[in-house]
Amino acid sequence: MRIRKGDKVEVMTGKDRGKQAQVIRAIPSEGRVIVEGVHVAKRHAKPTRATMQGGVIDKFMPVSVSSVAIVCGACGPTRIGMRIDEQGRKLRVCRKCGADL
Repeated sequence: MRIRKGDKVEVMTGKDRGKQAQVIRAIPSEGRVIVEGVHVAKRHAKPTRATMQGGVIDKFMPVSVSSVAIVCGACGPTRIGMRIDEQGRKLRVCRKCGADL
């Protein structure tokens, strides 16, 4: 999975299509990411030690990686390619313009 925590992504499908936001958490074993403000569900929570007040809370639910695209600073939403630099490290690059991500 080539999308990581902190990446800026754009949602390509679903009711939140077109929204751009940061990835809060990546779940590689399931092929999903949690994006801030996207796929929000209402959850009923009991008061616990962590949350002193119960009630209905908004929870960000996971979205499939295939329905989001990383946003390149120069050319917008794009796919990710890989390249190996001089030190032998793998770098993510933009498929449209070739810039490092």
